[in-house]
Amino acid sequence: METRELGKSGLKVSALGFGCMGLSFGLGAGVDKEQGIQIIRAAFEAGVTFFDTAEAYGPFTNEELVGEALEPFRDNVVIATKFGFKGGKANDGTDSRPENIRQHTEAALRRLRTDRIDLLYQHRVDPNIPIEDVAGTVKELIAAGKVRYFGLSEAGVPSIRKAHAVQPVAALQSEYSLWWREPEKEILPTLEELGIGFVPFSPLGKGFLTGTIDATTQFDKSDFRNVVPRFSIEARQANQRLIDVLGQLADGKSLTRAQIALAWLLAQKPWIVPIPGTTKLHRLKENLGAAEVSLSPADLTEISAALAEIRVVGERYPAHLQAMVGR
Repeated sequence: METRELGKSGLKVSALGFGCMGLSFGLGAGVDKEQGIQIIRAAFEAGVTFFDTAEAYGPFTNEELVGEALEPFRDNVVIATKFGFKGGKANDGTDSRPENIRQHTEAALRRLRTDRIDLLYQHRVDPNIPIEDVAGTVKELIAAGKVRYFGLSEAGVPSIRKAHAVQPVAALQSEYSLWWREPEKEILPTLEELGIGFVPFSPLGKGFLTGTIDATTQFDKSDFRNVVPRFSIEARQANQRLIDVLGQLADGKSLTRAQIALAWLLAQKPWIVPIPGTTKLHRLKENLGAAEVSLSPADLTEISAALAEIRVVGERYPAHLQAMVGR
């Protein structure tokens, strides 16, 4: 797989990374440890060198899984993790006090079985802590050799600029896909100006863009999508048109919907690195096949024209989580 540089940071990773969250958190019961290790290692063997986790995924269990799975290949991969919630629990609110950042980093190093974190993100901007203090704390951790690069997740433009002025931001991680294109308005131009890479999470719309979810799909009781407005039965019915159009485009190229969706993201900017996740080996192979797909300018124009006629229904977060985005 080809590599990409995240902005102008010098941090080079595989063109597609692997989002590890769903192996143990968020999208249902996850998989057992051995299955999780198997799929992470299969991703590495297929050329993935960029793996994403967070203390909040579990909390803590996902970092432990990633650490064990990647320990044999530690020097050949880039591991990203995140801090910023009270006790690692998103529902308990943000906590980016410098002492919490330092405490999380020490604990994450142990869980990840490593002596450095390659990319350390603030998971959500904390309105109670100046972003300059957050960036300054990570800058100290970088100077100490415990962290290599600094990142932000779901931050707004003012926060990105303020943080970047204190400690260069290597990457912003936020949602971006064929059914959530809001970053194109302000975020992408700002990142390009500042030389910051972009790491889209949920590049397959939390599974919806694969075409395997419809209005009849029943989610596990622990699945986050149960509380997401965009996944209500009515929204899924309304959004089926997007899947139908995506399917027509994919069928015309003998590709899958997922491959078209990921190839489209890769074609947007050379410093964009999506991190699709999956619990299934055959889906991993399918997703990584997108790295070999080259969409022409005519293809991209056709996709844009088709999507311009579609209005996606439903908010991407419930209200209490939406309030944490774009600060």
